[in-house]
Amino acid sequence: MGLEGIGKLLIGGAIVLLVLGGLFLLLGRLGLDRLPGDLVFRRGSFTVYFPIGLMILLSLLGTIVLNILFRR
Repeated sequence: MGLEGIGKLLIGGAIVLLVLGGLFLLLGRLGLDRLPGDLVFRRGSFTVYFPIGLMILLSLLGTIVLNILFRR
């Protein structure tokens, strides 16, 4: 893989990150940042947040989109 291939790979990765960032911003504005199934643990000033519900939703959406795009 030459420099041209690496450049294309980096541009493609940047586009994917841009789309994912926009998706997360959109989901936050729609109120989907705290779904049922998300776990939050608070101890004093320490908070741990596990967005399990959001990850399940994104996994299902991603699976559907990839199955539509890569259908043979």
